[in-house]
Amino acid sequence: MSTTTDTARLHQRVAAADWTQLAEELDTYGCALTPRLLTPAQCARVAGLYERDEQFRSTIDMARHRFGSGQYRYFTHDLPEPVAELRAALYPRLLTIARDWAERLGRPAPWPDSLEKWLAMCHEAGQGRSAQILLRYGPGDWNALHRDVFGDLLFPLQVVIGLDAYGTDYTGGEFLLVEQRPRAQSRGTTTVLRQGHGLIFTTRDRPVATKRGWSAGVMRHGVSTVRSGRRHALGLVFHDAT
Repeated sequence: MSTTTDTARLHQRVAAADWTQLAEELDTYGCALTPRLLTPAQCARVAGLYERDEQFRSTIDMARHRFGSGQYRYFTHDLPEPVAELRAALYPRLLTIARDWAERLGRPAPWPDSLEKWLAMCHEAGQGRSAQILLRYGPGDWNALHRDVFGDLLFPLQVVIGLDAYGTDYTGGEFLLVEQRPRAQSRGTTTVLRQGHGLIFTTRDRPVATKRGWSAGVMRHGVSTVRSGRRHALGLVFHDAT
């Protein structure tokens, strides 16, 4: 169980990240790797939640839905710590970037300062189900390229946190991000998700500078095939689902 000290340290880790650099990397690549946010012990506790049915509202078999291979589970709204604290700590930092992107793309920026108010807006719009997920992959599992868009309201950035040690607990399973570029071949980026580190990435698209101004670069994400071991990851989405 998390303590008040654990929560304070988690908020300190989020605040200590170089958010100027992270914003620049997001502008350039559509993703950015944070410093360690969770300790190995915290990672193990979160990964261990996968066996606790009461924590989740549903379980998705990816092969059944042709999403890839592997499983993920949607948390209920009663989020355990440190999941709830991570989401709360990250939202205001990501909000600044989200508003900047919206301005560049000439889009509305409906997100209030408060995460609670934003989620209330989602619920009023019919998006009332938790979209926080815990993913589990074994050998041969993978995740098809996709976007986590569940309704009209969405937050343009999300975060995935590695819960196992790459190269020790598993191999393969790199995070994939593919950008669809106008009148050109798609561009792919791979990232090793280190234990306890978060990868911030775009939910749907990102601003791309063109000769005519800013354009939306469409992006999708997925996971490459796990070659050995077991890979757990925590997915933090900042809008709720229909």
